[in-house]
Amino acid sequence: MPARSSAAWSNDRPCNRGTLRYENGMIETNFWLFLAAALVIAAIPGPGIFYVAARTLSEGRASGFASTAGTALGGLVHVVAGGLGISAIILASAELFAIVKFIGALYLVWLGIKTFRSAGRALSLASEPVGDKRAFRDGVLVEALNPKTAVFFLAFIPQFLDPAGASPPLQFVALGAISVTLNTLADVVVVLMASATRTQLIGRPRLMRRLTQGSGVFIAGLGLSLALARRPVNG
Repeated sequence: MPARSSAAWSNDRPCNRGTLRYENGMIETNFWLFLAAALVIAAIPGPGIFYVAARTLSEGRASGFASTAGTALGGLVHVVAGGLGISAIILASAELFAIVKFIGALYLVWLGIKTFRSAGRALSLASEPVGDKRAFRDGVLVEALNPKTAVFFLAFIPQFLDPAGASPPLQFVALGAISVTLNTLADVVVVLMASATRTQLIGRPRLMRRLTQGSGVFIAGLGLSLALARRPVNG
């Protein structure tokens, strides 16, 4: 976002809902409304937060951070796809929506089963699983293959676009990137909290095994819930 300037992004046209234009050195009021709404949404626990928490509890902080980075990139994929109109095309097609949905659901179920089966290995702080690249890849795919994320962005962001302002696709991407950033910050906090919990339990192998199994069941459950997701009627 460019530096503030009293002359930048301002004209004599009336202001519409949600604009990224500057006027008299101040961001238009509705941008702050968007920011407030995005902050509230980021703070509300959702599938993304539960996913990174489960990965952190089962595999450690490094894996949690890698998963968070992956889900952030996956979210940006939806933002760009939404700005380009690709998400709208997918949501408008029952076949495409079903294909993306079931691929994402199967991937989550597979990750859940894999996590559950890994619970039998010995866990210790000195030998946390080394798979940051895999965790990052999983995060990207889990988020990018979740059409519910596309539904959210297409339903939320357009309310704050300004038809009289800059290019609507660019506005969509800018606001979407802000939303993804806030969601990622919330995920980072969750990773730190889950990692602290894991550190306290790491000396209790039986409980850690149950915790890892529970994380696997939860991740698979997220996949099943995604498989039951319905395409918006007006999609």
